[in-house]
Amino acid sequence: MGPICQYMDINRGDTFDFLTSVSSDQRGLSQFAVDKFGKESAEAKETYRLGDMNTTLIRTRRGRTIMVQHNTTNPRPYSRINTITGTKGTLADYPLRVALGDKAHGWMSDAELAALKAKYVHPLWDKKGEAARKSGGHGGMDYLLLLRLCHCLNKGLPLDISVYDTALWSSVVELSERSVLKRGASVDVPDFTRGGWKRAAPLGIVDVG
Repeated sequence: MGPICQYMDINRGDTFDFLTSVSSDQRGLSQFAVDKFGKESAEAKETYRLGDMNTTLIRTRRGRTIMVQHNTTNPRPYSRINTITGTKGTLADYPLRVALGDKAHGWMSDAELAALKAKYVHPLWDKKGEAARKSGGHGGMDYLLLLRLCHCLNKGLPLDISVYDTALWSSVVELSERSVLKRGASVDVPDFTRGGWKRAAPLGIVDVG
């Protein structure tokens, strides 16, 4: 949720308004318990309340929507399911895919995507990408996140993820559960900034220079 919220300037020009959430029945944990421990085991006889797939839809004050899906029990390929769509195209990651304008019926070719990445390379990757890749950690992302955090702390700068961001993102856990228990009824999301999101400047492209 964090990357999508930062793409959309959530708490910096927009914020959550309300959400609705539904969950599938629970099957995966029970099946795993039977397969792993046997059908007569305590684990197999346990009642699990976590639905296999939860889908939450969030509507923002500016009329945009975010879909969050949570599934930790079913076999499925790894993906961050990190996708954003606007009036001019769609970007999906991971792996990175882009579709733009009247060519959006299909993803860009590898050559087109490479040219786009070269044109819009992030300054952090440009300056510190080699060191990040050597250090590892999710392809170097962990290194860059920690580098930026240390830079902000050393320079006395506001952190890229504020306490208001943390409160808002975390609230989806509790609020989605309330919605599920009410058969998907919409639940209002508190404005933790008390209107501050209207005045806060967008995060922009961050750097360590």
